[in-house]
Amino acid sequence: MKIKYLGHACFMITSETGVRIITDPYATGGGIKYGEITESADIVTVSHDHSDHNNVAAVGGKPEIVRGTTKIKEIEFTGIPSYHDEVGGSKRGKNTMLCFEVDGIRVCHLGDLGHQLGDKQVTELGKIDILLIPVGGYYTIDAKVATQVCNQLKPKVIISMHFRTDKCAFPIAGVDEFLKGKEKVTRLDTSEVKFKQEELPTTTQIVILKSEL
Repeated sequence: MKIKYLGHACFMITSETGVRIITDPYATGGGIKYGEITESADIVTVSHDHSDHNNVAAVGGKPEIVRGTTKIKEIEFTGIPSYHDEVGGSKRGKNTMLCFEVDGIRVCHLGDLGHQLGDKQVTELGKIDILLIPVGGYYTIDAKVATQVCNQLKPKVIISMHFRTDKCAFPIAGVDEFLKGKEKVTRLDTSEVKFKQEELPTTTQIVILKSEL
């Protein structure tokens, strides 16, 4: 399995058989200064309907859209309800966390999670190999709560997303705030990383990818 970080909360996940999944495609403009998405995909996942996460029209290839629990191309997607804020959605609405398995590796994209997880949500999310987690705060969980969520879920690999960069001008924190005091951090000077189920780390590792766009 390959994971390519396009930018913001958008990743391209490609299976060994060539199935392509794009998560939360953004629209450029405003605070989003990443390049236009030009990739094609078979499947697009959307955690919630904000323009920096639901620009499915940008994705080529006539993909099928996933917004909750479903099965497409033999891949089972599980949608777990959550909120975009810490007050039951009254500020920013609902958010769907999406988990799915590719090449024997269970991936979870938390979307714009805005709160610490409850015990029921932790149980529903289950075993996670690779966690795609927002860490920038303000619109989502911040570094402190993101750390708590990681401790709750205990994934094998953590990949940070939705943080401030020179291509994201939102009033959110950069990734360094989340990384403070953490061990086993790998910063890659590339947008893409490959994983095999049998080669996943036995203790949690954080991977920081450079955006592609």
